[in-house]
Amino acid sequence: MNTARMTPLAISPPAIEPVSLVQARDFLRLDAADEDELLGMLVTAARLMVEAASGRMLIDQSWRLVLDRWPVGGELRLPLSPVQRIIAARVYDAAGNAQIVAASSLALIKGMDPPVIAVSGSVPMPGRERDAVEIDVVAGFGATPDLVPSPLRQAVLRLACRWFEQRGDVASRDSAQLPAEIAALLAPFRRLKL
Repeated sequence: MNTARMTPLAISPPAIEPVSLVQARDFLRLDAADEDELLGMLVTAARLMVEAASGRMLIDQSWRLVLDRWPVGGELRLPLSPVQRIIAARVYDAAGNAQIVAASSLALIKGMDPPVIAVSGSVPMPGRERDAVEIDVVAGFGATPDLVPSPLRQAVLRLACRWFEQRGDVASRDSAQLPAEIAALLAPFRRLKL
């Protein structure tokens, strides 16, 4: 059982969105590109909502996992899914100096949900009580939209376009809930929270 406190921090967002502006304009039957800035913001917001609701990162993005110490038992269950690779890992000593963890000391086990990082070799011991271990990872289905499952791309598209069409409407009490048809697209991909 993992008892180490872990905080995931976004380092860099995806380079592209899972839905392009052209796809969103086509879906909305818009000929002009004069509202592309708004539509782009809505696509980003829809991706973030779909990621939060499903517990899945869509397009590859960099995250830092910050822990106080190494997990008991040597296995770290990740709050992000899917995870493609470990970029780097560091451990801080009492003076605040970073010691690099050898790549061979950590193994990403992808076939599990949630993904797991196993300590598979010797690692430096933390020298401070809080935020002593940092592991940088890439999370997402891949670097391009075609690697994201189509129901998740469809959920982003439909949600962004719904917000575009309904802008200015008075929010209902259920505005924080995903519409039923979008929630149904996410259902097969939804993961349990750790």
